Amino acid sequence: MINALTGAALALLAAAPATAATIVTADRYLDVASGRYVEHPAITIGDDGRISAIGDARSLTPTPGVRRLDLPGRTLLPGLIDMHVHLDADARISGYKGLDYTDSFWQAVGVANARKMLQAGFTTVRNVGSQNYDDVGLKQAVEGGYIEGPRIVPATYALGSTGGHCDGSEGLPPSFSAVPTPSVADSPEGYRKLVRTVHKYGAEVIKICATGGVLSRTDAPGAQQMSYEEMKAVTDEAHMLGLRVAAHAHGTAGINDALRAGVDTIEHASLADEESFRLAKQKGSWFSMDIYDDDYILAEGAKNGVHEESLGKERAIGRRQRETFRAAVRAGVKQIFGTDNGAVFPAGQNGLQFAKMVEWGMTPLQAIQAATLNAGEALNRPGDVGSIAVGRYGDLVAVAGDPLRDIRLLEHPAVVIKGGRPVGAGQ
Repeated sequence: MINALTGAALALLAAAPATAATIVTADRYLDVASGRYVEHPAITIGDDGRISAIGDARSLTPTPGVRRLDLPGRTLLPGLIDMHVHLDADARISGYKGLDYTDSFWQAVGVANARKMLQAGFTTVRNVGSQNYDDVGLKQAVEGGYIEGPRIVPATYALGSTGGHCDGSEGLPPSFSAVPTPSVADSPEGYRKLVRTVHKYGAEVIKICATGGVLSRTDAPGAQQMSYEEMKAVTDEAHMLGLRVAAHAHGTAGINDALRAGVDTIEHASLADEESFRLAKQKGSWFSMDIYDDDYILAEGAKNGVHEESLGKERAIGRRQRETFRAAVRAGVKQIFGTDNGAVFPAGQNGLQFAKMVEWGMTPLQAIQAATLNAGEALNRPGDVGSIAVGRYGDLVAVAGDPLRDIRLLEHPAVVIKGGRPVGAGQ
């Protein structure tokens, strides 16, 4: 909760000119690279939204035309990054319940979800799959100041095979397939064309479905759905365009072929084995493991419309994914923070995963690094996001306490700042 002192400071800040520089002070900030706290910071954020200086709050003197936000008793961290979200989805509307809503409804859901994720401290998200290029539209609306939301890295459509996890008509009768799913291919050349198409319309990362999934009713999570040659065509084309590739992959064979093909991040990685760990370290790839999701799916999924077949798959794979996560951490596989938020559990609850990551083998610092430093590197944007440093965006999260002792503080940040502007303080 924002206390009265902070609330008054935010009100003054909201009234200040939007073009003014801002100085943020707090008790300390976490240097996520070293794991050490820096006491009494004064972080200056220019009118371009980037950090221009970091000094000592004890030596500050009043500067005309510079706004000031003092956060006594707070610890600052870099703005958090969720590498696996679905903005235009609502976990409470699952299975066939989604057919009750018209197509444009989901863009409105995305507006609400973007705001919730930002309020939760996630100032950057990677949206790995949406219909109708919704995530590109949301990104444009956020950047244009029409809506409040995080920095969005869109994938547009997730690419997959006919009848696979990314086939939007999977599980539906033939009459629903009169219009082909625009994200489906069944050959290396077909996938090359899809990469070029989604990039043309705004994709900044490419998402593929290498194996079956849990919430897709008729397939098996462990079953490989793209060949090595198809995955290699995607990664070659994407890397040539300067894009990174994320692979939805639960099954061992699909994970390992994706890694051999040069995929940058493995999403879920539920059944990864020792060979997967070796390949990931050899290739420099990252695992994005949504290990909180099992709790929500099994507790709320049936009420939300999740198919019984999917609930059965989750019961079979959820614990195994967590055990794989623990083994991967011990093996030294690089990890990023990804939750499947929006699609699997309600938007804005992203921070619930931190405690699970610590429960299953990470230190609090490692969990924080997964959502900051590591995520910025995996996005190939370390100069923009992921740390508090001169030149980076002035994206900050303030908590009341020590997150290295109590990681659950990140579930409810006291203040969120994006580009020097506190969330809720106006544009």
